[in-house]
Amino acid sequence: MDYLLVSITALLAAGLTFFSGFGLGTILMPAFALFFPIEVAIAATAVVHLANNLFKLALVGRQAHWPTVWRYGITAALAAAAGALTLEWLGAPRALAVYTIGERECRVTAVKVVIAVVIAAFALLEMSRGFERATFRPRWVWLGGLVSGYFGGLSGHQGALRSAFLLRLGLSKEQFIGTRVVGAVIVDVSRVSVYAIAAAMSARAGGGAVQALGEGGRWGLVVAATVCAFVGSFVGTRLVKSITMTGLRRFVGGMLLVLAAAIGVGLV
Repeated sequence: MDYLLVSITALLAAGLTFFSGFGLGTILMPAFALFFPIEVAIAATAVVHLANNLFKLALVGRQAHWPTVWRYGITAALAAAAGALTLEWLGAPRALAVYTIGERECRVTAVKVVIAVVIAAFALLEMSRGFERATFRPRWVWLGGLVSGYFGGLSGHQGALRSAFLLRLGLSKEQFIGTRVVGAVIVDVSRVSVYAIAAAMSARAGGGAVQALGEGGRWGLVVAATVCAFVGSFVGTRLVKSITMTGLRRFVGGMLLVLAAAIGVGLV
C-alpha cells in the first residue's frame, strides 16, 4: 500500500507541473517530504530533475550560448555545491523543539525550518505576477549563477531565478532554452555529487537519514517514487502541452504554503 500511495503521489506531483505553472522541483520536493526525511526528499527530487534535464540536454544542448554558459555555470556549480553542503550541515539530528499531539511526536529541526521558509518564499515568488516580468542586466549573470545555484543545492529551487537572469541577455529563443537547460544540468550534477558523497559518508558512519531509511527498508520507496516522478515528467513533457490554469496555480500555491508551515512546525 505504501508503494502505491508514494508512487501515485510522485506521478501526480510531476504531472501538476504542466498545468500549475510551477517548476518540477517546487512541487515534487514538498510531495516527497510527506514520506521521506527532508534531506532524502531533496536528493530524490534532484535525481529526477537531473534525469529529465539530461534528456533535454540531448535535444537542445547544442543550441546553448556557450559564453553565457561559462559566465553563469562556474559560479552556479560552486554555489550549488555550497548549497548542498549547507543542507548537510543543517541536517544535524538535534531538534530545536519537540512536542506531542496525541500520541504523535513532532520534531522541529533547523533543516525543516530553513526548507519551510524557502518553500514558502519560492511559492510566493512564482505566484507573483511582478516576478514573471522581473529581469536583470547582463552584467549580473554571474550573480544569477551564484544565487540560483545556491538555492538549487540547498533545496532544489533554481529555475525561476535562472530564467530571470538569462532573459535580458539578447539570446534567441533557441539559445535561451539551450542555455537554461545546460545551466540546470550544471547545478544538478554539482549538487547530486555532493548529496551522493554525503550519503556515502553518512552510511559509513552509521547515522543520519540514510541509515534510518536503510533500517526501515524504505529505500525501495525512494526508488519507486523517483522512477514514477521521472515517468510523469518525461511523459508529460512529450505528450502534454504545458498550460497554466490560474485556479489550479493558486490552489497548488496555497497547498505549498500549508505544507511549508507543516514542515516548519515539525508536523511533517
